[in-house]
Amino acid sequence: MAKTRIAIVGLGGVGGYFGGLLAHKYYQSPEIEVIFVVRSATERVIKDHGLKLITPVEETVVYPDMVTSQPELIGPVDFLICTTKGYDLEGALTPLKDCITTNTSILPLLNGIDAREKIEQIFPGADVWDGCVYIVSRLVAPGVVQETGNIHKLYFGSGAEPSEKQRLFEKICLDAGVECYLSSNITQTVWEKFLFISPMASATSYLNVSIGEVLDTPAYKQLFTGLIDELKSVADKLGIPLAQNIVSKTVFRAESLPFETTSSMHSDFKKGGKTEVETLTGYVVRLGEKTGVATPTYAKNYAKLKGSDPVSLS
Repeated sequence: MAKTRIAIVGLGGVGGYFGGLLAHKYYQSPEIEVIFVVRSATERVIKDHGLKLITPVEETVVYPDMVTSQPELIGPVDFLICTTKGYDLEGALTPLKDCITTNTSILPLLNGIDAREKIEQIFPGADVWDGCVYIVSRLVAPGVVQETGNIHKLYFGSGAEPSEKQRLFEKICLDAGVECYLSSNITQTVWEKFLFISPMASATSYLNVSIGEVLDTPAYKQLFTGLIDELKSVADKLGIPLAQNIVSKTVFRAESLPFETTSSMHSDFKKGGKTEVETLTGYVVRLGEKTGVATPTYAKNYAKLKGSDPVSLS
């Protein structure tokens, strides 16, 4: 009987945590094979020292069945979990074209709501699911992932009734200790997260401050809530069934964060590297134009961020 093969591409905080749990459970399993697709430098580290997974409870070193920077060596896979940044998505997936067959299901766990659409453009006709995670984790060094906090949930689905293959994937994850939820309303779940991370990323990056300072400064908070309101209006126009109190719920979630918390996009801007501004800010502007919903706060924000000096945003 052929093994069920699971490949994880993008071994950062998200891919490292969930991929680490899968690798730990199924290493040398006769039924399931876990594969890490990584850069060459990371490949050397994991081959020599394994992937170190640090949680508030313990430190664990895990080894996948295969770790490689050469996709041509992998062969067909049954599941491909993609946890790259949005701007790296096409570059990460295109070399994996020979791994993807009609039997492959692709699960993106990225920030944003456009990953499925992008993957379907890269691989027309592929079986692509929607997904999102709630977790606080980061890559602290090559081959070392640290998870903090008390939330580490994975949601996935396809917007239809769960299939047999989706239930298989859910079981594989649950057996590995992944807090996994197969959702029949995954679109709503993904949008609820986007309604939080997009305004937060856009506001903290545009203002170049932490979320605590955004909420403590009346003018900044007005900008933040304006972003939420505009995104909610776009969701309403698209018929996304969000809760009536979703705006106040989103602000409350932001208020519950430590004062110094910022977004990964803001951190990327400060480092002067690539950012997810197209996925988290620009995409909303384009959706607004497409649906006829005015998004002036997003448009102003996007115009500045798109042409800003990442070191001095305000």
